[in-house]
Amino acid sequence: MPKTQLLLHLIPIIGFFPSLWALYHRQGNREQLAISRLSITLALTWLLGYLLLSTGAASSNFLTLRLFILNTFLTSGYFLVSIWLILRLTKGKSGRLPGFSTLAERVVGKYLS
Repeated sequence: MPKTQLLLHLIPIIGFFPSLWALYHRQGNREQLAISRLSITLALTWLLGYLLLSTGAASSNFLTLRLFILNTFLTSGYFLVSIWLILRLTKGKSGRLPGFSTLAERVVGKYLS
């Protein structure tokens, strides 16, 4: 499997769709499927946190600014983790995150693989 396909799966937000396609059609080797599960888990975790923080900021008068700041930290963290994983893959290292890879194998692997 070319590395460019693995890197495509880790692009923030955009990589969710090829990852979902690969898992749904069971295309790729073990490494690509693991990266796809991780990409989907990261994207869905970010989306859930983003929606919850945005909803909280819209409904609160006192915590609005704080929740928007947390939202920017969450989004920046998602992008930085994705870029860090891309850099690790280009160096030939493993594309696993200790907590999220296990969660991805258990949750996403259960429903899509």
